Amino acid sequence: MARTEAVPVPQLCMPSTRGRDHLELDGHRVKLSNLDKVLYPDDGTTKYQVIQHYLTVAEVILPQLAGRPATRKRWPDGVEHKPFFEKNLPRGTPDWVRRVDISSPGSTKDRTHVTYPIIENRAGLAWVANLAALELHTPQWSVGPRDGIRDADRLVIDLDPGAPAGLAECVEVAQLIRERLADDDLAAIPVTSGSKGMQMYAPLPRRRAPMRLRDYAYELATSLEEKHPDLVVSNMKKAQRGGKILLDWSQNNPAKTTITPYSLRGRTRSWVATPRSWDELDDPGSLRQVHRTEIPGRLEEYGDLMPPPPR
Repeated sequence: MARTEAVPVPQLCMPSTRGRDHLELDGHRVKLSNLDKVLYPDDGTTKYQVIQHYLTVAEVILPQLAGRPATRKRWPDGVEHKPFFEKNLPRGTPDWVRRVDISSPGSTKDRTHVTYPIIENRAGLAWVANLAALELHTPQWSVGPRDGIRDADRLVIDLDPGAPAGLAECVEVAQLIRERLADDDLAAIPVTSGSKGMQMYAPLPRRRAPMRLRDYAYELATSLEEKHPDLVVSNMKKAQRGGKILLDWSQNNPAKTTITPYSLRGRTRSWVATPRSWDELDDPGSLRQVHRTEIPGRLEEYGDLMPPPPR
């Protein structure tokens, strides 16, 4: 298992609530504001600590973001208030942020194209974190150096528990998915989502056309539902999820995005989408979501459990 050395975290100078400061990162100047603003009232996490988190995980999250258009979910007033998804670049985006124009047929805002940021360095992470973009969502495909769209390089299946099912049932299903993927020579990586459930990732040895990948994921979900009808459901209707685990195969649709591993989540507390070792899943009854304060220790103990996608 690959290990990751401790990641140095730049020291931030806390300004007043109305003050501004900046960081010099990767040769870029990143403006910061309202660093003492509390974004997670339940555990007191401030914007300062959100930025710290993203700089702490920079070495392991940047390979997951590399070349992928980033959709941001922002909570400018904190997680107790309504968030919004942002795809297009906001006004005032620094000129050093890489951007890519992607065709967007059927956009709800009647746009033919969307200009996305691609976050490729620590400065970009600090920039989006300062905008209270707590969650970073990315597709399973990426763009190349000249912005050409590449086929998907990973399979993702989201495990969404319907109450009263929870993480313990997710683990049971994760083991089934692991066995099925192993039959096709694919290595499964479990990620606790930082929300209710889990995701299962499988890096692809070669890129696959998104539609074929979606069909593969759909067949996997429906076959497990047929074999384990009391545990697994593949239909998206909420009425059918009670006590079962929805296998959301649609995450492999090229129009869909998934929470990026090591991203924060906009929940009541600052939980993190966290790659897990399979040994951690041996006791499913004790499994829980991971808080941002636990991440530095995990990186020291486990290293990076999420290998970079093949390029």
